[in-house]
Amino acid sequence: EVDHSQGATQKLAKLFDGKKYFDYPKPVELLKRCAALYSSDDCIVMDFFSGSGTFAHAIMELNAEDGGKRKFILVQAAEKMENPSNVTLHFDTIPQFAEERIRRAGRKVKEEAGIMAQDLDIGFRVLKLDSSNMEDVYFTPKEYMDKQQSLFIDNIKKDRSDEDLLFDAMLKLDTPLSSKIEKINIAGKTVYNVAQGHLMACFDKNVTDEVITAIAKEMPSYFVMRDSSQADDSVAINFEQIFNTYSPQTVRRVL
Repeated sequence: EVDHSQGATQKLAKLFDGKKYFDYPKPVELLKRCAALYSSDDCIVMDFFSGSGTFAHAIMELNAEDGGKRKFILVQAAEKMENPSNVTLHFDTIPQFAEERIRRAGRKVKEEAGIMAQDLDIGFRVLKLDSSNMEDVYFTPKEYMDKQQSLFIDNIKKDRSDEDLLFDAMLKLDTPLSSKIEKINIAGKTVYNVAQGHLMACFDKNVTDEVITAIAKEMPSYFVMRDSSQADDSVAINFEQIFNTYSPQTVRRVL
């Protein structure tokens, strides 16, 4: 037996200090039952119309109950949120509400499970679809003359962060977006180590031979950096030789 729509509404409101944001959300117990019946305990469950994030809530509860290692992927368009007048927290979009719901549900599940859920993973990442990180280089001759100077400075869009570049590289290099990411410091530069050396990346400026050498000695499967990151021409000249010396099998990508 699963909780009916009224019970599901109350369960969600309880997470938000008794305030009701949604009418008739999906019942957590129903989705737990579906996952238990039709999935293994280490699968990835995907919800293409995730709404308030009920499936994530259900998966975390189910993992806490049976020790499973299920993961979830939720997909939701950035629909505007209609906030009731009596609520304390206001959300612009449904995904923003779902993010907060998953955080609260994860903490609650872990607290209620106690010692049985010490290793329960309640972490998640939020990603959104966007256009390419790279500048559009398909200009008419006149446009090219107007814009070529800025392109020589940097071919990456100015509003893109290092994390944008990193996740783009992960997608292109078939690295799971759920992979462990560590930030390490090498000679004052931030280096991302993804999946324990599967992919390493550095997007800081003024990267020197010392940084490249330290990364090459880690022997990652892939290394990614920005073209504009190289401190000077000598780094560009030595880059391939350094990797050929310490880690010739590393696949190198310069953005």
